[in-house]
Amino acid sequence: MSNQPTSTQYDVRGSVAVVTLNNPPVNGLGYGLRSGIVAGLDKALADPKVTAIVLIGSDRAFSGGADVKEFGTANAGKSPNLPDVIKALENSPKPVVAAIGGMALGGGLELAMGAHFRVAKGDANLGLPEVKLGLLPGAGGTQRLPRLIGLEAALNMIVSGAPVPAKKFEGSPLIDAIIEGDLLEGALKFAEKAVADKLPLKRARDLKVKPVLPGTEAFLQFARNTVGATSKNFPAPLKCVEAVAAATTKPFDEGLKAERELFQALMLTPESRALRHIFNAERAAAKIPDVPEDTPLRDIKKVGMIGAGTMGVGITMNFINVGIPVVLLEMKQEALDKGLKTIRTNYENSAKKGKITPAQIEERMALITPTLTYDGFKDVDLVIEAVFESMEVKEQVFKTLDEVCKPGAILASNTSALNLDKIAAFTKRPQDVVGLHFFSPANVMRLLEVVRGEKTAKDVLATSMALAKKIKKMPVVSGVCDGFIGNRIVARYGAAANEALNAGASPQQIDKALEKFGLAMGIYRMGDLAGLDIGYAGRKRRKEANPEAYIPIVADRLAEAGRFGQKTGAGFYKYEPGKRDAIPDPTVDKIIEDFRKERGMVARKVSDEEIIERCIYAMVNEGARIVEEGIAARASDIDVVYLNGYGFPAHRGGPMLYADTVGLANVVRALRRIAAEPGADAKFWEPAPLLVKLAEEGKTFS
Repeated sequence: MSNQPTSTQYDVRGSVAVVTLNNPPVNGLGYGLRSGIVAGLDKALADPKVTAIVLIGSDRAFSGGADVKEFGTANAGKSPNLPDVIKALENSPKPVVAAIGGMALGGGLELAMGAHFRVAKGDANLGLPEVKLGLLPGAGGTQRLPRLIGLEAALNMIVSGAPVPAKKFEGSPLIDAIIEGDLLEGALKFAEKAVADKLPLKRARDLKVKPVLPGTEAFLQFARNTVGATSKNFPAPLKCVEAVAAATTKPFDEGLKAERELFQALMLTPESRALRHIFNAERAAAKIPDVPEDTPLRDIKKVGMIGAGTMGVGITMNFINVGIPVVLLEMKQEALDKGLKTIRTNYENSAKKGKITPAQIEERMALITPTLTYDGFKDVDLVIEAVFESMEVKEQVFKTLDEVCKPGAILASNTSALNLDKIAAFTKRPQDVVGLHFFSPANVMRLLEVVRGEKTAKDVLATSMALAKKIKKMPVVSGVCDGFIGNRIVARYGAAANEALNAGASPQQIDKALEKFGLAMGIYRMGDLAGLDIGYAGRKRRKEANPEAYIPIVADRLAEAGRFGQKTGAGFYKYEPGKRDAIPDPTVDKIIEDFRKERGMVARKVSDEEIIERCIYAMVNEGARIVEEGIAARASDIDVVYLNGYGFPAHRGGPMLYADTVGLANVVRALRRIAAEPGADAKFWEPAPLLVKLAEEGKTFS
């Protein structure tokens, strides 16, 4: 027992050896766990009293697959690697039963498929999600799964990466029995029966993939056409089809070889690098360097929400969706009624699509307590304001909250740009004030900027991060500056686009170039959707604070003409009633032409390449400053913000990873070239010191 690796436990129950996987939290298949499984197997095979072996994990996970802590380390491919472990299980002369609880994902399911038998809890999730990292299963998953559940079902699972409850495979060669009671007891009984009944040892590799109608090759060609059309920026889904096809045409070992070659080729693609970067970046964003992971959290049982407009309604829905009651405040009954009606309508639309039941609508609506006075906030644990973006209005709100709310209640602002430290100073408890900047529509958008004020308490920050996860948001911590991470970069991105517009590009050309690059929406279409009045109000605020720094832009002329975007039917584009199609507008062309003339600008031809270079490198340059100033803890946090809040293309991994991919020295060279152009704002385009330093040292952001 003493020389047994700590990642597994070995016991003998009667005549059955039990090897328990013990690498919390999800039994990642690191070197220690792989070695432990093989050591446990060898020990069981050497013991004449042992007639069968059960491999089991925890209630939470049989195994969640590869150990992410091992990625890129020497242990990742160290023998025994996962294929070695699976081969050892398959070749065991004594029956091996995998007992699956919680989940068996990726390498975890591949490991289970190496056993002779599999039993599972009905609600255990089985899946091969490697495609979500731009990869395919690399330890035989594409060869064994089609043999166990059939070609079509296997292809769907592998190409989608989506998990499926074990209950769905009851009676198939994948799951021999669904265990209702205690999983280990059920697995032991199954193992004893397998020995008593002399059940033949079933190896997935020895099975044949059953042919499908209208014919295997015709089905695979249909799959190639369908998958190719829906995964244009990602090579992995089509490679998954090719790997599964090999299971139907090649002997097992040749199929394994083909799978391995495809896996290794995908590992080298920029798309897989981007998706793996995102996976790691999202996990890193949850870690705050000076806030311990075991920081005690404040209990959030009831939330107060100020404002029943678009943002307030969306934020409210996030909380009631997970069963947290909300006290919803508005100043006028009419506004309150309108907000409640919008929430109900949103849920009714979801019910029509079958996403929720009519009973769930009533359950959620019952969690809202509407109010017209602040008295309703006396017992809330957290209050969020989504009122007008004005420091005077915020001052009034926070002074009132300071008087009304109980000690220890968290006071949060949904401000998208205002100084959180000033807001906190309106209270006698600045340690309880935090920014929770939701993105619109707040009930849909995944990103949440958690803004940390100078005096925000660590437990307030930790509680905010945990709560964000509970309401299914992707939280990223930002320090205090104008616009925080996202909108500060957007301002630079917008300024770069405006320079291209002034130089001679049209809004349509700029938007199309950005969308071709992969952004979900071009900057001018995005402005029309958000409302041009919002940016205009912010620029007016900054102009009043510092008139000399104000630079006129075309968007101001549009806002002054009452063209606020989709909400008014006209912005950079015009919109037909009830439609969102952006229609080019000659009136805008004339406004742009007049603007150029007034400023003494002569239009020239601007290429799509120049538009992308200016817009994306402006983002990267500002991102470097944000990291340097400590507003973001790490460059990858900026990528998380841009992927989850601003529609940056996932296949490029975010602006900072894109810069790494292009080469930071190339980015610096381009910025310096633009800065030296006649009439350029040299200060705007000057490369950030951090960017220059990394480029000179041959380093990357990641």
